[in-house]
Amino acid sequence: MLLGIFSLLSAVLFTVMDGVDVAFTEAAVGAGISTILMLGTLALTASEEKPEHNRRAPLALAVVVLIGFALFYGTLDFPAFGDPEAPIHQYMAPRFIEDPLGVPNMVTAILASYRGYDTWGETTVVFTAAIGVLLGLGGARRRRKVLGRDDADAAVPDEWESVGPEALSEEDAS
Repeated sequence: MLLGIFSLLSAVLFTVMDGVDVAFTEAAVGAGISTILMLGTLALTASEEKPEHNRRAPLALAVVVLIGFALFYGTLDFPAFGDPEAPIHQYMAPRFIEDPLGVPNMVTAILASYRGYDTWGETTVVFTAAIGVLLGLGGARRRRKVLGRDDADAAVPDEWESVGPEALSEEDAS
């Protein structure tokens, strides 16, 4: 439940920052992954809790509070969100404004030139996942065939079964 709420809040945060495409992906993937993780966790846990007495719990709590305070203190010097005078904007913005790509619009230059790598990476990930799924399904079909339970073989005419790779290569040669 908490993972789903975190995913929803992340999607809302991305929407507020005008990253609607990232928000949509976070909502879809985050909700799916959090559901899978929650169901997997429920399947792996026992129905009764084992009592555990840990003497180091107060020390661990103190370390967590100390690190949390240090992280919060470190964020006090951050520039305001969207501040055009922030150091990161002073470094990158002039480079994009100088237009080294020859595209007249800055938004088009970033989307077409720099986000293209991101899109290419996402396409590679989806392609790799699809190949993995197809290989996994192919392995299941081979196992069914070895066990004699492949329903797809019933639809193959008998005359096709006698045609092997040798017969096909002879026809192609002539």
